[in-house]
Amino acid sequence: MNWSPHVVVACVVERDGRFLIVEERIAGEMRLNQPAGHWEQGETLIEGARRETLEETRWEVEPTHVLGLYHVDPPGLGYGFLRIAFAADARCERSELALDDGIARALWLTRDEIAASHERHRSPMVLRCVDDYLAGVRYPLSLIAHL
Repeated sequence: MNWSPHVVVACVVERDGRFLIVEERIAGEMRLNQPAGHWEQGETLIEGARRETLEETRWEVEPTHVLGLYHVDPPGLGYGFLRIAFAADARCERSELALDDGIARALWLTRDEIAASHERHRSPMVLRCVDDYLAGVRYPLSLIAHL
């Protein structure tokens, strides 16, 4: 068997005690997630995180720290995900842009609101990333080296 996880980038963006969350349609169901998506060839991980956040939320963000590396193998999918998550600052909303296909809307939710909707989370990484952020987990961006 040839196992190959998908590499995704994500941003945890907090503003005034609320976190930027995406409501997206996955397999016909509405799910909640951080702005996140596949890392694309030719971009740095930070560039990918910026791009995915803008495409999914219309928010320009600036990653400030690496939050962590997260792995999950969803049951029945046949492959897993390796998420590189960043803590990022919101810069400005670009309301003139369209959201990616499948994205219903971007929301600003508190940690308690996110936790209360756990059955709608796309993966266990959603709440874990928020909780790590609130616990003060931060690594310097220099942890990443593109050679």
